[in-house]
Amino acid sequence: MKVFDTTTFFEEKLMMDLRFNVLDQFVDKFIVCEARFSHSGEEKEINFDKKDYPKFEDKIIHLILERDPVEKLNYDKRDVSTLRANSIKRIEAQRNYIFKSLEGADKNDYIIYSDNDEIPKLSNIDLKKNKSKILIFKQKLFYYKFNLAYPKIDWFGSKACRVKDLKNISWLRNTKNKKYNFYRIDTLFSDLKYIDVKVIEDGGWHFTNLKSPEQLLRKYLNDELHSEFDSEKNKLEEIEYKVKNKFVNYDHLADRKSANDLKQKNKFVLTKVNIESLPEYIRNNLKIYKDWLD
Repeated sequence: MKVFDTTTFFEEKLMMDLRFNVLDQFVDKFIVCEARFSHSGEEKEINFDKKDYPKFEDKIIHLILERDPVEKLNYDKRDVSTLRANSIKRIEAQRNYIFKSLEGADKNDYIIYSDNDEIPKLSNIDLKKNKSKILIFKQKLFYYKFNLAYPKIDWFGSKACRVKDLKNISWLRNTKNKKYNFYRIDTLFSDLKYIDVKVIEDGGWHFTNLKSPEQLLRKYLNDELHSEFDSEKNKLEEIEYKVKNKFVNYDHLADRKSANDLKQKNKFVLTKVNIESLPEYIRNNLKIYKDWLD
């Protein structure tokens, strides 16, 4: 049985290096899929090079999605719903392109999918003994720095299953984050609700937005799912304000709010946590990550 860790990439070199080091002892292959376009459809350069990670180079498979799945139509650029729908198409196309690299995998091999800033805690599950169809990792959410936590919610990012059960990567990503009772009839008619699910309670970490304010602005402007960060309402100083004051971008428990709303409501403040809650690799390499610790 082999374990394939799969993810997508934009420009998150810090997170990829951490991911490789944390998961190396548990994973046989790392599959990294990159596209030649952003989520908003802008052309981009290829930023990932496995030679930047010589320790893991032999384990890395780098895929490049060349073609934008969204046709270049003359739609209204102000139509937010269309822009978001197109962004989702691009995200799902990039994720599902990973399937291409699994043709030679055994049916009992494991596929783990996460966004690259979601790192599963694989020491908390014995994959060889697991009997459940789907594994869901319940993760702690961190913002801007490795030790700034947002404790209001649990994050269900990384998910895993055997190759024989995998329909596509988007299916795995979108499965519901809970185990349904056996008497739930709706599970018989749903591709996203399952009885045979195991939730890993201490399932790892989601290190979101570990970027400079300049990088964050570029990220938001290139992602239609973050249209609340348009160039008129949220200039660089707004992002700098939130990072400095440890405010999250929006209320994850509700619809996304504008930066101005959050600026007035201080209830979304991050909490500094002890480094013992972080991956061992970070704790053993504090000098490397000193700029990313509060």
